[in-house]
Amino acid sequence: MSPAPWIEIYTTPTCPDCLALKRWLRAQNLPFVERNLLDAAIAEEARRRTGVRVAPITIIDGRHVFFGAFVVQRAEIAALLDLTRVA
Repeated sequence: MSPAPWIEIYTTPTCPDCLALKRWLRAQNLPFVERNLLDAAIAEEARRRTGVRVAPITIIDGRHVFFGAFVVQRAEIAALLDLTRVA
């Protein structure tokens, strides 16, 4: 069995897409590290790393970046991770 991917997400506390992304990742048993974009230093870090400061941003294994609507991210992340069930 391969190790779990390293997933980082940049979020804000009240963003509906962020909340949906976190719920979905938990349902898939995918651990993640969350970074709060309301912190100015974190927002600047996100901009430096990805070129955007929109929520949510998902980075997988340090290289795959998805941002914007959860429904789009979900399909892209599931395809990347070869998940057969997109809950």
